[in-house]
Amino acid sequence: MLKTTSKPRIHLASPHMSGEEQRYIDEAFESNWIAPVGPHINAFEKEIAEYTGVKGALAVSSGTAAIHLALILLDVKQGDTVFCSSLTFVASANPIIYQGAEPVFIDSEPETWNMSPEALKHALEEAYEQHRLPKAVIVVNLYGQSAKMEEISALCGEFDVPVIEDAAESLGSAYGNRKSGSFGKFGIFSFNGNKIITTSGGGMLVSDDTDALERAGFLATQARDKALHYQHSQTGYNYRMSNILAGVGRAQLHILEKRVTQKRLVFERYFMELAHIPGVQFMPEMNGTMSNRWLTALTLDPAVSEVTPYDILGALAEENIEARPVWKPLHLQPLFDRCRFYAHGEQSVSERLFESGICLPSGTNMEVIDQERVIDCIRNVFDQAGLRGTRYETT
Repeated sequence: MLKTTSKPRIHLASPHMSGEEQRYIDEAFESNWIAPVGPHINAFEKEIAEYTGVKGALAVSSGTAAIHLALILLDVKQGDTVFCSSLTFVASANPIIYQGAEPVFIDSEPETWNMSPEALKHALEEAYEQHRLPKAVIVVNLYGQSAKMEEISALCGEFDVPVIEDAAESLGSAYGNRKSGSFGKFGIFSFNGNKIITTSGGGMLVSDDTDALERAGFLATQARDKALHYQHSQTGYNYRMSNILAGVGRAQLHILEKRVTQKRLVFERYFMELAHIPGVQFMPEMNGTMSNRWLTALTLDPAVSEVTPYDILGALAEENIEARPVWKPLHLQPLFDRCRFYAHGEQSVSERLFESGICLPSGTNMEVIDQERVIDCIRNVFDQAGLRGTRYETT
C-alpha cells in the first residue's frame, strides 16, 4: 500500500487557460450561437488551417472522430487493411475497427520513437506481393515528435497509399519548414484536456482537399440530405464541435507558441538535472525537426542501472506526483492480439521503449518548485540505489 502524503498533487498535464477564453464564451452566449454552428467554429477552422499551412480544416468532437472521418473519406471498409503505428494510444487504431477493417501494426525506430520506415517498407512490399495493399497508413507523432515524414511519405507515394498524420500530440511541432499535421492526405489534431491547447474535448481534421472536408462536414452532421424535411440516404455521425468550445479553442490557439516554449523549458530543466544519471536517456529530437515536447519522456537502460521505471513511478506516486509508463504498444494489447506486427529489426523497438520508458509531469502551468519536487524524487531513487553520478552531488 502506498504511503499517504499531504503534498499537493502534481498532474501529468492539466489544462492551462489563457485568461481570454471567457470573452469568446460570452460572445457565443450574447449572440446565441450555442449549437454546433457559428462564427467561432468558422474562425477556429480558418485559423488552424492558416497556422498549419493547409487549405482547410473541420472542427469535430474529438481527434478520434477526425481519424474515423478520414478513414471513411478514404473508403476504408470491411475486409480492408490499414497500417498504423504501434506505439500510440488506442484511439489511433480504434476507428479502423469501427470500419470493420484490419489494423496492421508497424514498429517504432530509435531516432524518433515513431513509425519505422524500414518496417513500413517491409510491410508494404509484402502487401504488394500479396495484392493486398492497405487503404491507408496512420502515422503518429508521439509525444510531440514528428515521425520521419519525408521517408514515410515517399514510401507510401511509391505504393500509392494515402497517409493520415495523427498529430494529436504534436500541434505546434515542425518538420523542416512545415508544421506537424500538414504532410498527409489528412492530418488530425486533438484538443483533449491534457493536450498542449484544449477545448476540453474536441479535434480537427485538416487537409488540402477541401472537397473531401466538405463531405466530412456532411457526414459529421448526421449526413442530412438537401431537402426541406429531414432525409438521410447514408449513415451519418454526430461529430461536430460546438461554437462555444470553438471559442475556447480560438483563445487557446492565440497562445500556442507560448505553450510550446513553456513545454520545451520543462523538458530542458529535466534534461539539465537528470540526463547525466547513468542509464537515463531522454526521447531524442531528430535533426531538422522541432518537437513541442508535449510530454517529457525518458528511458532507463537496464544494462547500466538497476533502477526500473516502476521504482520511479512508485516513488513519484508516494509523493502525490502523477507519471505514466510510455504507451503500451498496440500489438501487445488484448484487443489486437490477432493483428499482424512488423518489427524494426530483430527486436521490437516499441516493446523496448514500453519496458523502459516513463512520461514525466509536463504541464505548462506547473511551477518550477513543483518540477524540482519531481526531480528530487527521481534523484532520491537513484541515490538509494547508489547509482547517481558525482556530477549531481554538488548540485
